[in-house]
Order: sequence, then C-alpha cells, then structure tokens
Amino acid sequence: MGGNRVISSLTDVRATNLAAVLRHVRVHAPCSRTDVASATGLNKATVTSLVGELLDRRLLRETGPAGNRIGRPASLLALEGRPFAAVGIEVAVDYLTAVAVDLSGSRLLSWRRSFPGLGTPAGRPESAVAALAGRVTAKLTGQGRRILGLTVAVPGAVAADDTVRFAPHLGWADLDLRPALAKALHDPAYDVMIENDANLAVVAEHRSGTHAGAPDLIALLGGAGVGAGIIAGGRLVRGDRGRAGRVGHLQLEPGGPLCRCGRHGCLDAYAGLPALIRAALPDAADDGPITDYAPELARLATMAGAGDPTALAALTTAGRRLGQAVSLLSDLLDPRAVVLGGTFTDLAPWLLPAVEAEAKLTVSIMDPAAVATGAAALALENLEAGALPS
Repeated sequence: MGGNRVISSLTDVRATNLAAVLRHVRVHAPCSRTDVASATGLNKATVTSLVGELLDRRLLRETGPAGNRIGRPASLLALEGRPFAAVGIEVAVDYLTAVAVDLSGSRLLSWRRSFPGLGTPAGRPESAVAALAGRVTAKLTGQGRRILGLTVAVPGAVAADDTVRFAPHLGWADLDLRPALAKALHDPAYDVMIENDANLAVVAEHRSGTHAGAPDLIALLGGAGVGAGIIAGGRLVRGDRGRAGRVGHLQLEPGGPLCRCGRHGCLDAYAGLPALIRAALPDAADDGPITDYAPELARLATMAGAGDPTALAALTTAGRRLGQAVSLLSDLLDPRAVVLGGTFTDLAPWLLPAVEAEAKLTVSIMDPAAVATGAAALALENLEAGALPS
C-alpha cells in the first residue's frame, strides 16, 4: 500500500533502460530490436539483453518475423498483455466505475455501480469503494492475472499521503480510504493509490486520446464540479498540496450566482452539473435532492436537441463561462490542446459554439469510463518509469 508516485529519477540504469524499451515497444509495436536500438540510442547488444529480460518477465512477446527486410528476418516485439492487469476505480457523486486493463491498455472489464454520494451514511463510502475493489481484483486474480496496481479517482484534493483532504461534492474531508482498501485487498504487495479524477482524465488523454504524447495538455473534466488535469513538460502537475487544477472555483463574475464555496460567479456556479441542471431544468429538484444525475443529463440533452429555450440558454451561458476558463488556462499554461471531457462530452453540441467564441478546444474521443481508465493507466505509467514487477 502507499502513495508511491511515478518515479521521477532512477539510479538503476538498467531499470531505466528496461523502461525505455517498454515505452518504445508500447508506442511503436510491432517493432524489431534494431528499431528499438535506433530509437533509444542503446547499442544492439544492450537491447538484446534488455529484450531477453523483458521476454523472461513476460512483459514482452515476439510476434513473428518482419516482412520486406533484406537478410535474416528480424523478430518483431509487442507488449505481452495477458499475465498482468491494472485497475482503476472512479468515485463520482452518483456512481462508481471500475476498469481493468492489461499491459497494452486493452480493456479487460468495465463495471459501473450506483453510488449515493452525499447520501452515503458515515463509514460507508470507503466500504463501498473497497468492496468493488475487492470484487474486481478477485476476478482478475481468478483468471491468473497479476495485479500491477490499483488507483482510486476522487473528485477532490488528494494529499501526498493519499488522504482525501477535501471532496466537497461527496461531503468528504480528511478521509483515508487506505485501511478499508487494505482489508478488502488483503494487504496487497502492489501499490494502491488515490488521485484526483481530473488528473487521471488527463493521464488517459495523454496516453491514448487524440493528443496522446503531447508534452503540454489540459483535460477539462465536467461533473458535479469542474476540474482540470494538467500535463506540463510531459509531467502531471499536482501542486504543492495536491490542489492544482481547481478551475471550478475560478471567479469569473463577482456578481454572479452563489457557488457552494461561498463566493459568487465561480465556474462551478455556471457549469457544474448541479448548477447547470437547476438553470436548465427548474423543476428537476421538485422531488428532492438529485442523487442520480444520469436521467437529468439525458433529459437536458433531449430538451436541448428539441430546441427548448431554457435548456439552450443555460448551456450557452455555461459554454461561455467554460470558454473564459479555457482562455485563462491557455494564456497561463500555453498547452498544445485543451480537451473537454466528462459530462461535457454529452453536451458538447450545445456547449461548443459558446465555448469557441472565447477559446479553442477539442472534445474527448474517450468513452465515459475515461477517468477509471486513466486510474488504471497510472500503474502502467509507473511501470514504464522503471517500477518493474519483481
């Protein structure tokens, strides 16, 4: 257990070189040993030794000879996905999603469960998350797979010790999920990490989205609140207290609507799901507090598609405010791209015209399980940074 983060500097040169080979093969497979040597700058003898070790560890496999080559055919390399799995779990205000992927990033399972968020009794949130983690890992190990790591994504600030410092839309403060996870997972040998959901959304985009590999990238994640995941110089930006990317509380209009933080005119007060639903569907709360946003989100999309003026006005306002936020982020960080994801993906046809009046962005091509996929990918990122399984 513990918050072992992506390794930033390695003293073990061999581990560094093994990781470099793995990264190259993931991006360029199928490829030969000669291709790896040419791309990494390592000599052929070293690459042969490194590839041999990775084959022995069942991290790579040979796929057969390459065609259209002069002389002796070269064996091509690819990642060996079958022996391993990485797990990601997203905690949202109204659902839990679990995703498992193999070493190549291919999805092994995707489960979604209802979750009452703020309505969960004290002591139950961690139990619900741990129970789902236990079921997923039991299924994978029952298939003979080895777990590389498990990451839980939460909509809030996460400290360096993996404690959820503040997740206002869940009502969590200083919540430590680790004891419940350790019990459910039987004190696992692999890393169990807790991370902010927007950070993991940008990890997913950086790994397999439209702008995969871009050294400077922002993912703007819609949900109960609005968060930004930031890749700068190829590295995830967390901030000193794990609170980087809290764009939902950018104050865009001091005289605007009241935000739950106590200020007026924050981005969340226009584009967070609770505010957007209130503005677009005034009758949505007639039956009490909303605990499941999916039906309301679908209803909003249907009404917008039918040209309902109230729904369109709310989406236009939210889009304009999102555009302001994107413009600010772009001026500050100069990313190659800003990607709109989460619940904003479903509403993009009506948000984009107003957003793009202020700034340019891209709509995510990733599916609704992108955050959980990014959570699973964090273990793969650690692997490719040199934290190889023993």
